[in-house]
Amino acid sequence: MNPVKVKAFAKLLGLFALLLAVQFVAMEAVLWLLAVPVPMGAAIGAGLLAVAVASPLAVWLAYRITGRLKRVVGFARRIAEGDLSSRLQMYSEDELSDIEEALNLTAERVTADFKELESSRHELATMLDALQEAVVAITPEGTVRWSNVIMQRVGALQIRVGRPLIHSMRDPELLACVRGALERKELTVGRATSLAPGRVFQVSAAPLPAGGALVVLHDVTSIEAAQKSRREFVANVSHELRTPLTSIQGYVETLIEDPNPSPETTLEFLGIILKNAARMNRLTEDLLALAGVESPDYQLHAQQVRADVLVTDAIAALGGIVMDSGVRLESSGAPGLKVMADPDAINQVFGNLIENSLKYAGEGKHICVGARTLVSEVQFTVQDFGPGIALEHLDRIFERFYRVDKARSRESGGTGLGLAIVKHIVEVHGGRVWVQSELGRGASFHFTLPLVEPPEEPEAVPEPEIERL
Repeated sequence: MNPVKVKAFAKLLGLFALLLAVQFVAMEAVLWLLAVPVPMGAAIGAGLLAVAVASPLAVWLAYRITGRLKRVVGFARRIAEGDLSSRLQMYSEDELSDIEEALNLTAERVTADFKELESSRHELATMLDALQEAVVAITPEGTVRWSNVIMQRVGALQIRVGRPLIHSMRDPELLACVRGALERKELTVGRATSLAPGRVFQVSAAPLPAGGALVVLHDVTSIEAAQKSRREFVANVSHELRTPLTSIQGYVETLIEDPNPSPETTLEFLGIILKNAARMNRLTEDLLALAGVESPDYQLHAQQVRADVLVTDAIAALGGIVMDSGVRLESSGAPGLKVMADPDAINQVFGNLIENSLKYAGEGKHICVGARTLVSEVQFTVQDFGPGIALEHLDRIFERFYRVDKARSRESGGTGLGLAIVKHIVEVHGGRVWVQSELGRGASFHFTLPLVEPPEEPEAVPEPEIERL
């Protein structure tokens, strides 16, 4: 209420009270004159005396009412400015005190509702911050109304409340979705690729009932990477199977079409068919092995086993195959410390690494297997002395179906999955796998397994020769 209006209202109340007092005195004087004969001068003097007495009372009453009304107006202003703790003090019990009490009750109710609303808002903000999706609310004018902490990490620039969204996020697909929600008042979905390097987001912009829009960004980078990997995997498997199948089909059709094939030709064709069938069988076995180690249900039967025992068992298991190829398989030594490992799985790791080295042993005809102690793990090594691997292949050699020499790998029966299986098995054990090589100086494949109890002083084991080159 305007203070000028309050003063005017108070003055009217005072004047009204004064008139009532004058009227009361006048009536009393008339009644007294009618009952008792009194001189006119005395009656007028008595009336003036009554008015003089009533006037201060009316002024005091008007001042009191004006003060209470001012307190009510001040209270209303404090509430409007956000001071919800403000209350009116009541000094008497009259009609105006009832209004003051009603205003106090209203303020308490508003305070309770505001606290509940603030608590709900805080809970909603906490829940939105806990989401993995980035969320931002936009006003009808396109400025930022609110954003969660995930959105703060996504934006290339700092997202601020009250700042236009286009100043922080310039992805055209995202902005098109926002425009669709603001202008057409409908849910708009898109795909943003330029918000963060190497990341892809699915954008959903929905209109809000009170105006504006709510934008949600869902990171689909890993999903798209998995889909791409799956497509590449299917394409690679199809290619790997098509080659031997085509060869088998061609030679079988040739044998069927030739009514009298010579025994030599038949034997040659059957040998080729058998070779391609064996290649398909190896590919199928490796695919099943890879699917097994990549499955979330894959479990290790880890136990404490000595590192030197793992090396000895690997050499014993594969010694016959290596000897048949004319390559010498030797141990470079291993510590007697215990590691946590699944012996069967680690034997498969050694088998794949040794078979891979066997294909490229080259003129050296020599493969060396050994291990040495690191701080909290044991590093195992399979080393060959063949032609080596070029630097550009080292980072990709553990990828599925990746081959350094595709023609030579297929000729030797390789599927391109052996090293990928090695990588998965080692990582499930909590270890690491990598390769070191130089062209013309062989290659060393390394992997680690965690020690059961790290020694106080690591046992000194000579490093393989290639690591000193």
